[in-house]
Amino acid sequence: MEERKQINEEILLKGKPGIPMLILGILMIPVGIFLVIFGAAFPAWGFWAILKFLAFGLGIVMLFLCWVPIAGLKVIRPNEALVLTLFGKYYGTLREPGIFFVNPFVAAVNPTVQGIEVDTGVTGDLSGMKLNFGGSKKKDSAAGKKVSLKALTLNNGKQKINDQLGNPIEIGIVVIWRVQNTAKAVFNVDNYMEFLSIQADSALRNIVRLYPYDIADTGEDEFSLRGSSQKVAEELKAEIQDKVEVAGLEILEARITHLAYAPEIAAAMLQRQQASAIIDARKMIVDGAVGMVEMALEKLNENNIVELDEERKAAMVSNLLVVLCGSKDAQPIVNSGSLY
Repeated sequence: MEERKQINEEILLKGKPGIPMLILGILMIPVGIFLVIFGAAFPAWGFWAILKFLAFGLGIVMLFLCWVPIAGLKVIRPNEALVLTLFGKYYGTLREPGIFFVNPFVAAVNPTVQGIEVDTGVTGDLSGMKLNFGGSKKKDSAAGKKVSLKALTLNNGKQKINDQLGNPIEIGIVVIWRVQNTAKAVFNVDNYMEFLSIQADSALRNIVRLYPYDIADTGEDEFSLRGSSQKVAEELKAEIQDKVEVAGLEILEARITHLAYAPEIAAAMLQRQQASAIIDARKMIVDGAVGMVEMALEKLNENNIVELDEERKAAMVSNLLVVLCGSKDAQPIVNSGSLY
């Protein structure tokens, strides 16, 4: 089976100035009406009859063809492009802002605007996923045929994915992108916005499966989704860019906007994090208490304040550790007698 050929090169059109053609199209209407009236209303014979007949015919032709200069006018705003086809073949792309005249038989193509409200961006619902492609909503069929070259935003919403350890997590990303090659975007894929959404979802799953949620989950010094967001974002951007290259899209930025454990394991993971935090805090308290006890004993020995045997030292160390490591304030007890 023969493989379908893809369009890889964008043909940039240099349209003719549109203002002269607009003036010509407007002038053809009153001039054509005048010639028709002149040829039909005033009687004449001989040479003047032939002249009137020619004027009448010329007026009819001008009225019939006055749409040609106007139909070929195309208005391009900044950061917009118009992809044109002629009898089913790719004709070229207008990128420069202004008003231009092109072949009046060409047709603008943009497959992303079928049944969607369009202005500088697109908002829709594709396969149950909430999409937001930036911009404001405005019903404009002429603007809808143009391909926006502005930086647009894709937000696929939250997705549930298993990390490297198999823990289900909820993650959401935002992708900043724009159309780089209009010919690829329009002709190589069916709908480049839907195509980008699906590829972003696929790339996200591939990247998330390579990392654990947190390094505390493995106990090793490695990258994680929570602690290495910059590295994950760079790999995510490269992964999406590689997948959408065929559609002529450029990925400017990809960032994680939401990251959390899935609800079914969130409570258990919270308890584990709390236990880990308590253990770390207790370890720090004990290390500090031991250092303070050691310092107290050294100071007592240096200044010869009191001589303590091993049993008294043990009792003192025990009391100090209880005071320093206790979670509540210590209640002092005055001993009026002897230890023995």
